Amino acid sequence: MDIKHFFIEKGKGEPIILLHGNGENSEYFQGQIDVLSKQYHVYAIDTRGHGKTPRGDKTFTIRQFADDLFCFMEQQQIERAHLLGFSDGGNIAIVFAICYPDKVNRLILNGANLNPNGVRCSVQIPIEIGYKFAKRFSEKSDSARLKAEMLGLMVNDPNVEPEELAKIKAKTLVIAGTKDMIKEEHTRLIASSIPNSELVFLKGDHFIAAKHPEEFNQAVLDFLCS
Repeated sequence: MDIKHFFIEKGKGEPIILLHGNGENSEYFQGQIDVLSKQYHVYAIDTRGHGKTPRGDKTFTIRQFADDLFCFMEQQQIERAHLLGFSDGGNIAIVFAICYPDKVNRLILNGANLNPNGVRCSVQIPIEIGYKFAKRFSEKSDSARLKAEMLGLMVNDPNVEPEELAKIKAKTLVIAGTKDMIKEEHTRLIASSIPNSELVFLKGDHFIAAKHPEEFNQAVLDFLCS
């Protein structure tokens, strides 16, 4: 393992790992950590190259982040855990649950997508334009290289086929905002492709966990306790 994750740890009980989105860090879950830690052992981690976790030397991809998560669980001696992933964190959780199904207890996917086509064009097109410009200057500028890597996660990843979701063994909650940047039909496709899943839409945009923590937390706790 070429990196050591920074993480916030709180609570006791069954472990639940929180995975933030692109360009963010564990602080995104400020509205969830205290609430969930009343019943669960919470680990909110900064993924590779995000927050206080170093970039390291390995590839900067969703699949590498999933492998990093496996190593993190091994280091922390976590045999199985609930996973709550937001946006790119949800994409990491999807890939992880496919590759390491026996490591996942319950799975919560918030605003995840299988490929760039799942994102609304009004959001995805500027991302792709920014990625092209950043990549063009990446060899001359460290900041451009870092920006190209971040945007590349939303242009080149995760590229999971719907059929692959059948490999997920965990009971799953798919949750998104009514005005999410992920297309509604794409969210419904994810839910319908996972064998044992529930689908919930909450009023709001992509950032429902941060903007509407009470409603989001209640949906998560209802699912975990069901």
